Amino acid sequence: MLTVSQLSLERYFQPVFQPVDFTLPSGELLVVTGDNGSGKTTLIRLLAGILSASSGKISNLAQSTAYLGHALAIKEDLSVLENLRFVWNYHGKPAIRPEQALDEVGLHRVAEQTARTLSAGQRKRCALARLLLVPSQLWLLDEPYANLDDQGIALVDGLLKRHCEDGGACVAATHGHHRPEILHLQELQLTSGYSA
Repeated sequence: MLTVSQLSLERYFQPVFQPVDFTLPSGELLVVTGDNGSGKTTLIRLLAGILSASSGKISNLAQSTAYLGHALAIKEDLSVLENLRFVWNYHGKPAIRPEQALDEVGLHRVAEQTARTLSAGQRKRCALARLLLVPSQLWLLDEPYANLDDQGIALVDGLLKRHCEDGGACVAATHGHHRPEILHLQELQLTSGYSA
């Protein structure tokens, strides 16, 4: 579904990370790790097309791609449900309804609450609910476990497992040591390209 060959991005004439190569077939999760500043977020943004590579090639055969980054793109003045309804309507009202997505991520009791009043973990859950509303073959997730408690971490694991079992694929960048229990899991550790 996704093939990356000798991918690199330079800043100030130095590569952010050493050139990257991987192939990600459908049904698999690639966990990207590395120290702070090693380029995890940069790699996810390259794969999403937000940044342009300095060299290398990305071949994305997925029919659709969903990106979830640090900025969660939640409209502060809308309620949780209104945020999800907006996405649902924009994408042509896919099969799963916003109310179902709220239930799946455990936010039903705050459905009418404005997004600005949510905790960091609730905001992350709201953003994760959008993944359910926009059917996409490839998920690109930057720190999907950030700001989540143990229950939230288990929720992400469940979403990833189901997505991969349904034939989807995912690249998830994380600085934590947690690894979801998914049968087809690859790991890629980035090494900073900056010289000391």
